[in-house]
This record gives sequence, structure tokens and C-alpha cells, in this order.
Amino acid sequence: MSCESVVCVFSRCQFPRFFMKPSILIFCLSVLAQVLGAQTSAKPNVLFIAVDDLNDWVGCLNGHPDTKTPNIDRLAARGMLFTNAHCQAPICNPSRTSIMWGMRPSTTGFYDNAPNAPELPEFYSRHVSLSRHFSANGYKTMTTGKLYHASMLPEDDFEVVGPRPGQWIDLDQAVQAERPDHMHWLWDFGPQTYDEEQFADHIDASWAIGKLQQVHDRPFLLTIGFYRPHVPFFAPQRVYDHPDLSGELRLPPVKADDLDDISDYAQELIYSPYPASQAWVEQNDNEKWFEAMRSYLACIRWTDEQVGRVLDALNQSPHADDTIIVLYADHGFHLGEKRHWAKWTLWERSTRVPYIISLPDGQAGQCDQPVELLSIYPTLIELCGLSDNPEVEGVSVVPLLRNPDSEWLHPAVTTLYQNNHSVRTKHWRYISYADGSEELYDHRVDPNEWTNLVGAARYETVIHQLRHHLPKRNVAQFEKLPSNE
Repeated sequence: MSCESVVCVFSRCQFPRFFMKPSILIFCLSVLAQVLGAQTSAKPNVLFIAVDDLNDWVGCLNGHPDTKTPNIDRLAARGMLFTNAHCQAPICNPSRTSIMWGMRPSTTGFYDNAPNAPELPEFYSRHVSLSRHFSANGYKTMTTGKLYHASMLPEDDFEVVGPRPGQWIDLDQAVQAERPDHMHWLWDFGPQTYDEEQFADHIDASWAIGKLQQVHDRPFLLTIGFYRPHVPFFAPQRVYDHPDLSGELRLPPVKADDLDDISDYAQELIYSPYPASQAWVEQNDNEKWFEAMRSYLACIRWTDEQVGRVLDALNQSPHADDTIIVLYADHGFHLGEKRHWAKWTLWERSTRVPYIISLPDGQAGQCDQPVELLSIYPTLIELCGLSDNPEVEGVSVVPLLRNPDSEWLHPAVTTLYQNNHSVRTKHWRYISYADGSEELYDHRVDPNEWTNLVGAARYETVIHQLRHHLPKRNVAQFEKLPSNE
């Protein structure tokens, strides 16, 4: 890394506020030390693929019996598939901010989709994002598509910025081509007949492919943010009509009295913002429910095709043997499970996501330990030999990449707005709400999370132990219970 690169990092910071933050000063000094003592020529490239609103309905996770994702599956087959991976927030903005800045929502204070909040520029100026960290360590950073919420990018976050067409281009194209009868702006769904090359995700994949075909003078971080299957559920007519999606698709299992054993506070918190979709489940309107689900599956298939295009381009590029691939989804999505539509819950369907890390000549396999998307930042620091960032809160999963059966004492914690959290371990999901109500599910016997075990005396010790994984400010709200530890 050149001295000019270090000067570039310092020039992005606002000095009066910058030096008020000791952790930032420590970070930059550690970068400088690494610059003086190491070369970047042997560092691997990183291909970083983010998918929006993709739940665990991918073939390699067995999330839905009718889904087909051959390209994501082949990536999983060559890398490490984390089968028990969870997001830090079931909402775009806090999830993506957490991933890119390595901090929990309970630390950043960003809990909802307010990408233009007045606090954001201040936050960005005082902390170091994943991409800026790579840049400080001599990497060429490039991005296309949706990496942050609403395709917003902090100033100077990437060196090379490609198209970020977003969902709006698909909406515009759909309206111009043939407006669906049930068009409802963001919550629409159904096949589209306009040119496939005009879809946002095709545009982003094509730009990224062009970058992969080039020779670069430095190792690179290339990020691609695919929109689908985010609403509106728009996929090409060809994909929607695929034989795999034309038969009698199976709706998710739903229990009529599923919500009877959770608090009123929890039921209000998880309310869907689009009541019509919720009504399909409540009123058993299987026709609309089926059509929307088919559209979601078609969007998954469409994005999988774009992932395949990018993987093929990488395999045929000069970077095939020295590139780490990371693929993840920012959070999940309900399509009727737990009598809910969309995200905004602390249950499995909202929190569980695909998460794959493929290393050149690395070990392939599956790991069922609970891991967080918060692990991405520290894992890449370790894999790429970058300088430390003392603010990063996640735990590197490199030990699990080496041995997926390694001892692992870190649960996955998800936050929904302030003071509402879930703790996911290998077998348990524990949920703590701001009003003090709780839920507990045993995934060994209840994968659908239909039976809340809170209130049964035999589980008091389990609950007590899981509470201690909550962010510290929440542990104090509970009286200390006797423990058998």
C-alpha cells in the first residue's frame, strides 16, 4: 500500500471531530503500521454479493420444497454454507448499516429505514466502514446495486461506483410496458414482459462482469447488491413460466391459533405495513397468496440466474484462483408463516438468511453453529490480512471455516427496534420484548416456532442463561433468577 493511500484515508475524515474519537485514531495508526511493514500484492480479491429480502428459500438450505437455486447451490458446494446464519436486524437500513460498519443496531442506534436521518453523516464521519477499511489497506473498492438502504452510499465510501438502478427502474419499466391490474406501487407482484436486460439486477450483474474481466493493479473488493426478491415481486415472464413454478406449489404451513401464546405487545410490534397481504393469510385467500408466493419464488430464481452469470464470469477471469466470495441476504421474509407477511419480526423466517463464504482452495462443507452477519467484517479482516478495526463488534468465523465443528460459544442476536431482541443458539430461540414479555422455542422439536415455552417451570434455567446474551442494557430489566449452572 502506498503512502498516498494512507493520506487519502486521512483526507476523508473531518479532523476536529476525527481526533475526538480515540478508536478512530487507533485504527488509523494500526493501518499506518501495517503499511510500513507489509505488502498488499499477495492479498486475495473479494467478491461480495448481497441479496435483498431473500429468506432461507434456497435449495441448499431446504427452505421451501419448490424453490430452485442451482447457482447459489453450486457456490455453497464449493464453499462453507452456514445453515444457522442470522441477521442483526429484520429491516434493510439497520441490517445493512450493521454489516458495513461492524456494529449492532443497539450500538449505532439505527433501528429503522431512515437512510437520510440527520445522525447518519455524523456517524459516517466518525467510524470506518468495511469498504473504507479495505481502501485503507490498499484495495481498489468497487460497487454496484443496493449495498446500503435505498441505494444510498456514504460520500467516498467506494473508489469506483457503478450503476445503482434499484427497484424504481423495474417499477417504471412495468408501468410503461403493461400495468398489472393489482398494481400497488411497492407491494405489487407478477410476471413482466419488458426486456430482461433492462431489469435492475441484470444491469448490476453486467457491470460487475465487466469489472471481473479487467486486470487491476491492486487487489479489489467488488460488491454487488441484488434487489430481488425484494418487493415488488417482478421477474421476467420467462422465469415466472418456468416448469418448476407452473405446477401446484406448496404454501407455507400456518397454524390457526399460532399467535395466541404471545403478548399483545409482540402482536402490535410485528404488524405488517401492507394489510392486504396479511389478509390473504387471515382470510385463507389462497389464490392471491399462491400468486404472490409464486412471484417471490420467480424472483429468487431470477436473482440466482444473475449470481450464476457473475460466478461464470469470475471462473473465466484472471481472478478465478485468488478471489474470496461472500454471499448473504440482509434478512428474511415471511410469506404467511406465523400468520405474517413481509419482515419486521424476531422469528426464524425474518432472521435466518443464506450465508456462504467460498475461499480459493478452502474447505467446503456446512456449519450448523449460530453465526451472525456481523461476522462478515472481522472475518474479511482476518482472511485478507487487514489491519484491525477496534470498533468492530462481530466475531470472525475463520475458526469455523477451518473446522465447522469447532467449539463455538457465540449465539446470533437480532434486534427489532429498540430493546426488542432475539437470541438464536444451536437449538433455541429466545425473544425478549421491550415490555418484558418473552418467547422461547425449541428448534429440535418445533422448527415452525408454534409453541411458546415461556411459563413452563422446566425452562426457567434455559431462559435465564439466554437472557445473558442480550445487549447489556436489557439484562438489567429482569430480576436475577436462580441458576443451576
